[in-house]
Amino acid sequence: MSESLAPTGSAGGHSARSTSRGGHRGRLLRQTFGISLFLVSVELITGGAVGAERAGPVRIGALTDSWGPTPAVVGLRDGLQELGYRENEHFVIGVRFTQGDMAALPAAARELVQQGVDLLFTSNPTAAKAAQMATSRIPIVIAGGEDPVGFGLIQSFARPGGNITGVTNQDLELAPKRLEVFREIVPGLNRVLFAYDPTEAFSVAEAKGYGDAARRLGIVLVEKPARTQGEAQATLAQVRKGEVDGILAPRSLSSNIPGFVLEATSERAIPTIFPDRWYVDHGGLASYSPDFYASGRQAARLVDKILKGANPAGIPVEVNTKVEFAINVNVARTLGLTIPPEVLFRADRVVR
Repeated sequence: MSESLAPTGSAGGHSARSTSRGGHRGRLLRQTFGISLFLVSVELITGGAVGAERAGPVRIGALTDSWGPTPAVVGLRDGLQELGYRENEHFVIGVRFTQGDMAALPAAARELVQQGVDLLFTSNPTAAKAAQMATSRIPIVIAGGEDPVGFGLIQSFARPGGNITGVTNQDLELAPKRLEVFREIVPGLNRVLFAYDPTEAFSVAEAKGYGDAARRLGIVLVEKPARTQGEAQATLAQVRKGEVDGILAPRSLSSNIPGFVLEATSERAIPTIFPDRWYVDHGGLASYSPDFYASGRQAARLVDKILKGANPAGIPVEVNTKVEFAINVNVARTLGLTIPPEVLFRADRVVR
């Protein structure tokens, strides 16, 4: 599917609360993010020195496994505007999204290339890999994810060496701390469920990080691989309070697993923690994560360099070290949890 990024859209689009609600899910997301559906003939982006050489705006194609514009995409737009680019005049961002279907990313990337976009923008390693497979000519800017060298996206941070550059964050490194924070929020946290897609490389690495951290903390990590959306939905629907003390949501949106985790917060009264603050605003208990919006804004500077003629091969990949800790105290109250004052004091965002 494909959407345009509305000029005043909110901070992103993520997984739906339930895949069983059909049209309601789509209406909910469109209302939440203020984005308008458009056909795949996307018109996209340009500004600065490049703008003088073009008849129309530069075309930026954002590729994501989400349900619409992500925080990183919105951050990119805002960052370009701060640099003096005017949306619709200098640039337009079109979003191709696959609604949690990781296998659809390569085809979506090829479609963007066939449509003649000037630049591809991604916010996770799997989408970036799909973009890399689709073109070695069109510049690709990433904003999010970790270890681009290990995932074969670049040769080195200092000299990426191909058509990819961008901004990475500390997703995997934050896993141990996220588990520590979860234990501070939930007294007696002993058994934690982690459902993930075992076919998705980043999720596998995430599971290992959580497993290592759990052993150090004396916590039992209950791993539940789910290869399909049906398996993921069944796993999260069957879990009951008392069987586990909390649920960790994966970073990947594969099979809408984070959406099903979000449902477990309210429908089964189980504490949840996410790797993105969006979920805290929409009913999750807490998040401890990179600031993905900030990654997008940071990436705008690199896009600006490319639009002014720089080669991505020579633009060093940057790291966004900004971390956000968010808590929803209304959800905590509903779950019967009292958040310690010192924990609330450390939170960057408190939803009341």
